[in-house]
Amino acid sequence: MPGVPLYRKTAVSGVTQTGSLQWLNPDAFASVVDPGTGACTGGDSPTTCQFGNSGRNNYRGPHFTYSEVYVTKKIPITEHVTFRFDTQIFNLFNHPNFTLPTNQAGTPGEPATQTGFGALTSTISPPTGLLGVGLGGDSSPRMIAFQGRVEF
Repeated sequence: MPGVPLYRKTAVSGVTQTGSLQWLNPDAFASVVDPGTGACTGGDSPTTCQFGNSGRNNYRGPHFTYSEVYVTKKIPITEHVTFRFDTQIFNLFNHPNFTLPTNQAGTPGEPATQTGFGALTSTISPPTGLLGVGLGGDSSPRMIAFQGRVEF
């Protein structure tokens, strides 16, 4: 909708669900499909049932922030034997990273058709972490791992 801001960081009554954060402004988007009937709003015609006019990649989700630290200390025990102590810290600052906002738009000004639109509802795990890549574990919280070994 022209002249309406795209982003809204405050909750919208009747739209923002409990436990989620509002990201996109639901009044800036209009769906051509009536969520109640599944048909195009205003009838099935080329003028009322078409995609919007916003360009590709015009909207952004929240930033992804992730910091890892790996520290190693080698301690000589004898001439040929050393003790190595490693510390790995994943998500050092314990910053939550959210998935993209939900994308089912409704009719502007009708909160019942916009429920949940543009909200951040869950976090996303980084591609690396203590639990490995793609193993199904949640590696989004801060995790610390220690390792000690004797090298000879």
